[in-house]
Formats: sequence, C-alpha cells, structure tokens
Amino acid sequence: MEYKLTFGKYNEALKRNKLMGLKCNDCQTITCPPKMTCQECTGTNLEVTELRGKGKIVTFTTIQVAPEGRENELPYTIVMVELDEGPWIIGNLIDIDPSKTGMELIGKKVKMGHKVFSGDKYSNGDAARPLFSFAD
Repeated sequence: MEYKLTFGKYNEALKRNKLMGLKCNDCQTITCPPKMTCQECTGTNLEVTELRGKGKIVTFTTIQVAPEGRENELPYTIVMVELDEGPWIIGNLIDIDPSKTGMELIGKKVKMGHKVFSGDKYSNGDAARPLFSFAD
C-alpha cells in the first residue's frame, strides 16, 4: 500500500502555508493530518486535497511545563480546531495571552498559519506545525 500523502509532503506544504488532507472517494470524509486509510471507513480510495485552514475551536489547554527545547516559550495555548471541511487538528493559538484564556475560546472562529519548530534529539529535524489566530 502506498501513502497518497506522506508526512514529508504534508510538512513541506505546511511550510508554504498550505494545509493538505486526504478525501475519501468512497465516503467523502476528509482526513487530516494524513493517514494511510480513511479515518471513517478505513478505505484506501483517497485523493490529496487542499483545505482552507479555517474552523472553530472545540477545546484548548494551556501548557505550563514545556517539552525539551521549548522551555523559553512558556506558557502557550494549544487548541483543537474543527475545520470547516470536517477534520479536527491541533495547533498553537497565537494572538492571546495564555494566562487570560477561558471558556470563551470555545466556538471562536480561527484561521491557520504555521511555524517551523526545530527538531530535537528524538525527531527527524525541523517540522512545521499549524498555528491558529482569530479569524476576522
């Protein structure tokens, strides 16, 4: 079985501010980040599709204890976003003081950007990750 969208290609697209996913041609579900099979029906009849990167916050957490290499970024807020196309993805929320986050974030509209994080001793080098800011 071949990957239709490898993590490397997903990561490179994210570095260009493009969010890529996979659309199942059997059940129409969109999977993001990419996997080998559809997250809904486990089918393999997938095609690569570009997502708009817009959605709403469904939950969040504020990180007080950072992983190795990110200690100087504390605190920061991570959100789970339900994209307009359906999939849920996580990323850092910018444009807000993490000490002032509260339940009012739930349901807020956001748009995606990205940030490249340097690799650590456990990774395979630099990787892009989604960042979210409030939509206009």
